[in-house]
Amino acid sequence: MASLAQQFTGLRCSPLSSSSRLSRRAAKNFPQNKSASVSPTIVAAVAMSSGQTRERLELKKMFEDAYERCRTAPMEGVAFTVDDFAAAIEQYDFNSEIGTRVKGTVFKTDANGALVDISAKSSAYLSVEQACIHRIKHVEEAGIVPGMVEEFVIIGENESDDSLLLSLRMIQYELAWERCRQLQAEDVVVKAKVVGANKGGLVAMVEGLRGFVPFSQISSKAAAEELLEKEIPLKFVEVDEEQTKLVLSNRKAVADSQAQLGIGSVVLGVVQSLKPYGAFIDIGGINGLLHVSQISHDRVSDIATVLQPGDTLKVMILSHDRDRGRVSLSTKKLEPTPGDMIRNPKLVFEKAEEMAQTFRQRIAQAEAMARADMLRFQPESGLTLSSEGILGPLGSDLPDDGVDLTVGDISPAVDL
Repeated sequence: MASLAQQFTGLRCSPLSSSSRLSRRAAKNFPQNKSASVSPTIVAAVAMSSGQTRERLELKKMFEDAYERCRTAPMEGVAFTVDDFAAAIEQYDFNSEIGTRVKGTVFKTDANGALVDISAKSSAYLSVEQACIHRIKHVEEAGIVPGMVEEFVIIGENESDDSLLLSLRMIQYELAWERCRQLQAEDVVVKAKVVGANKGGLVAMVEGLRGFVPFSQISSKAAAEELLEKEIPLKFVEVDEEQTKLVLSNRKAVADSQAQLGIGSVVLGVVQSLKPYGAFIDIGGINGLLHVSQISHDRVSDIATVLQPGDTLKVMILSHDRDRGRVSLSTKKLEPTPGDMIRNPKLVFEKAEEMAQTFRQRIAQAEAMARADMLRFQPESGLTLSSEGILGPLGSDLPDDGVDLTVGDISPAVDL
């Protein structure tokens, strides 16, 4: 800036030539006079040179003052500091590397995807294929609408307009694998729909992921085609995200469910098929038989008049042979009054737990009576059964004629 001021001081005005318009006008107004001491041409030139020099001096001083302020107090009178500038750069510094997670706001959707504002130089694009872990036809099926704020991951760049490509699907995949690892650690049973089959086993969808169920891990004897589009209970055998390997077992899930089937417990089931001798009920992946004699206290001549495939009902476990895979069920024991299963099945299901509790109490009392009856032949034990069904010291309250242990007709288990 100093050199610029020095250039201004070195400027000079070129002399006016005698042939110029100004010199001709001066010669006309001032005829030549030998006694005159100053030429009109010289007077005009000096006047013009003095005015320009004054302006240049003022401009020079202004530049010199500005230079001095920049050198000694560059931020004087400026509210925006260097720290503010650095903070602004950091706030709006955008990382567009692939794999970076960014927060954005959806501001437009169409049949092919959505436009997302991620505070970049241009809007980003979320295609319908990358909008959800499940197959969808429109992004709104995944709840993506204008105004939605969500975290996305950058998966690429559109070369035609330099806009970024986003994905929600990748984030959902990571969460799905994490969820499967958690479920495996908790050793829980999950329900999954069978979506395919091959020569090695079945393919089932779990948490949006495709899992493989080997035929050796399927407890049902049904053909693979019969299981398509049906939900089956599964347990996790192997969860390996790096190898994209998800192996499941239906056999382990069924075994776990069977272990929880106690005699007298009430379970929810779905009618699978009807036979002349009874109805097969799916109870959590296990097929049990509801024999025609165990439907109601009243005689049932045609099962189809009471039950239909697909009906959901409550049944009670009568017997369970884990070794032979036999499960016998009953709705007869759940009837508040004989014939309710035919006349008012809704009432039977509402009172199911209450009636089952009564049944279990009768079973427990009968077992206790049986043990007490045995003690009659072992007086050395010093124990007997009170009228309330409690074992205690030998007394006189044990009936001499024994105890009636009849608790109702329980049909034997049926081999499935």
